[in-house]
Amino acid sequence: MKTTKKQETNTNFGSSQFIPPVAGGVSGSSSSYSSKRWSQAIAFTIFKLMSYAVVAILVLILGFIVSKGFQVISWDFLTKSPEEGMTKGGIYPAIVGTLYLVLGSSLFSFPIGIMSGIYMNEYATGNKIAAFIRIMTNNLSAVPSVVFGLFGMALFVNVMGFGDSIIAGSLTLGLLSLPLVIRTTEESLKAIDFSYREGSLALGATKLQTIWKVIMPMAFPNIITGLILSIGRVSGETAPILFTVAAYFLPKLPTSIFDQVMALPYHLYVITTSGTNIEISRGIAYGTALVLIFIVLLVNVIATILRDYFSRKVKM
Repeated sequence: MKTTKKQETNTNFGSSQFIPPVAGGVSGSSSSYSSKRWSQAIAFTIFKLMSYAVVAILVLILGFIVSKGFQVISWDFLTKSPEEGMTKGGIYPAIVGTLYLVLGSSLFSFPIGIMSGIYMNEYATGNKIAAFIRIMTNNLSAVPSVVFGLFGMALFVNVMGFGDSIIAGSLTLGLLSLPLVIRTTEESLKAIDFSYREGSLALGATKLQTIWKVIMPMAFPNIITGLILSIGRVSGETAPILFTVAAYFLPKLPTSIFDQVMALPYHLYVITTSGTNIEISRGIAYGTALVLIFIVLLVNVIATILRDYFSRKVKM
């Protein structure tokens, strides 16, 4: 009798757990899953095609410039000065002038930009002054480059008396790239987990030691990315140097920071718009563009190698 009750109880318990299948439930969920897979596949295909389109446009532009510019690239073109109204000769003074301006602007913008980013993220968190600086930095990054050129001409060329010179052009380009360096530094520092700061301070390190020995080595690979972008922008700008440093035709190298220089972006603009013979100098224009692209690419490669080196160093 007890056995019968036990079996009956088990039977009832088992039957209470049994849920009959809903008609069409399996097929409905299967079709829903299938539609989700199809929509995901379509979205991924669109994203992939867009990525390929960007790469194809880049390859098309580079291929066009390489095919047109490679014909005029030679040792004389890279090491000689322009001749006969920039219709012959080389672009050596423009190459040197561009490197001077990139170096000068970097010496100005990198230390100030990195220190400003450190101040806003590490020392002035929640401060109204930091919020004001952040707003002004964002606004400054949206200002057109020609406005920077006019400002540089008014301040550095006229008020400070530098004249059209390397130092005036470098300071103007440094102001142009400063917002990018500041924002990149700040975002790189924000990406570092706060526990590293707490652990360093708990071990007795000062705030400055924590920033210099712990936080900056970890954030430096990402900071380099901002520096790369700023160099790429500076090396290709024409409007700021048009008002502050660039010379139309100057087939000699500068001897001081107060001299004018030729620069690749402005030289490219001049020989394609207002040269003595635009048709004859068109090949030189393509060669100049190719050299400018190569310089930017070389800087990017070097910076990428440095970034990977510091990333591996941090992981070790």
